[in-house]
Amino acid sequence: MAACLAATGTARAQGGGHGDVSVTIYNDDLALVQDIRSVALPAGLSRQEFPDVSTSIRPETVSLAGDGFDVVEQNFDFDLLSPTALMQKAIGQTITLLRTNPATGAETRERATVLAVNGGAVLRIGDRIEVLRDDGLPVRVIFDTIPPNLRARPTLSITVDAARAGTRLLTLSYLSTGLSWKADYVALFDERAGKIDVEGWITLTNSSGTAFANAATLLVAGEVAQVNRPRARIEAEERRSGNMPGIEPAARPRIGDFYAYPLAGRTTIASAQTKQVSFLDAAGAPAARGYEYRNAWLGRSRDAQSAATMLKFSSAKEGGLGDALPAGIVRVYMRDGSGQPQFVGESEIPHTPMGSSLNLRTGNAFDVKVRPTVEKRERVTPEEWETTARYRVTGPDGVVTTSQVDNQRERWRTTMRYVVSNARSQPVTVDLFQDGLGDWWDVRVVSESLAGRQVSAYSRLWEVPVPANGETVVTAVFETRY
Repeated sequence: MAACLAATGTARAQGGGHGDVSVTIYNDDLALVQDIRSVALPAGLSRQEFPDVSTSIRPETVSLAGDGFDVVEQNFDFDLLSPTALMQKAIGQTITLLRTNPATGAETRERATVLAVNGGAVLRIGDRIEVLRDDGLPVRVIFDTIPPNLRARPTLSITVDAARAGTRLLTLSYLSTGLSWKADYVALFDERAGKIDVEGWITLTNSSGTAFANAATLLVAGEVAQVNRPRARIEAEERRSGNMPGIEPAARPRIGDFYAYPLAGRTTIASAQTKQVSFLDAAGAPAARGYEYRNAWLGRSRDAQSAATMLKFSSAKEGGLGDALPAGIVRVYMRDGSGQPQFVGESEIPHTPMGSSLNLRTGNAFDVKVRPTVEKRERVTPEEWETTARYRVTGPDGVVTTSQVDNQRERWRTTMRYVVSNARSQPVTVDLFQDGLGDWWDVRVVSESLAGRQVSAYSRLWEVPVPANGETVVTAVFETRY
């Protein structure tokens, strides 16, 4: 390639530092960087260098757009200049050692050939071999030149072929990891008034190793598909979610199926920096405290277990926060007897449409307990249960035949008992879930002492009223195949 460039008389042009930069940042450690620069291109082949690109660039995503040229080749050089890199690149070459006499301060110079660098530099000096160690002795190393492939900063170099000379606007685009954002929420809950105030903050983190000065910044809320990246939530967590998704569109800019949050004006995103920007300020939305207990299939306990404390509110326009909520952490505060806000728990939420009902776990209740027990588990006899399958078969001649198969499948009958207690001076309602039902094919609820409802294939819910300083007992009988 070097011979080819020399033969065509190409010149090497410098692209300069960052130009007009815009950064689009996604939730999952991904950003799109677009950098517009004015570059003087010579006619023919030339290599344009773009320093200060992200050290976490995905080189395969680089695109250079402009008029009157073709891209021939592109390289990302991230072997950065450092004492160790200089010594490693000097293997087989000659360097100068500058020694200082500690007693007199006199300096002496001698030439040495670098043989190896592995836990220290191995040098040939005349007819002897020495090891240069970092042992505090006053010795300095002088290099004749900087190796051409070492860079003071990450540099993208692109070889272009221009039809004619002239100054052009070039748009450099690439994807980079190391930039991400999430939402953080501060919620002040007034239980007596049944209201909640919520502030939403965008928390932007730049760990890409590169600063982006005076950048137009756009944040995109949503999960963009990336090859070979794990799903953000596992199926079991999705089954257990207590949130009901809304169906109201938020008054936010959109990009496809994602919401966009542009930052006002331009901002500098410094390297190794976390920046926060406010995007939500909702006051006086209706909210309530609740309690929840989820029991695994055949779950039992000798001791009563604490119910989870839940905070319930809505993101609806009417009677709620009135906005879509990007994924993040909600930190909940309540005022103590002196009126000071105190932290009472936090919960993570997924991307939540406007109009959703949220049910956030903030901790475990001190005074509200549940003790589940398996009262009885027995096989259902064949006389009580059998299955019948009927088949209709049409043969090649059009003749229809029918058959019936009776199967006496083994089934189990399980009696569950849940004791829900309340040591508070006010009555409470506990949402009691029996989970794990979807794991056993053909589950049937034979009887229950309190009417429940099947909220999903996996869970049945009883809304259990518990009197102040009292308890309520719930029983249920299930029939399952296993």
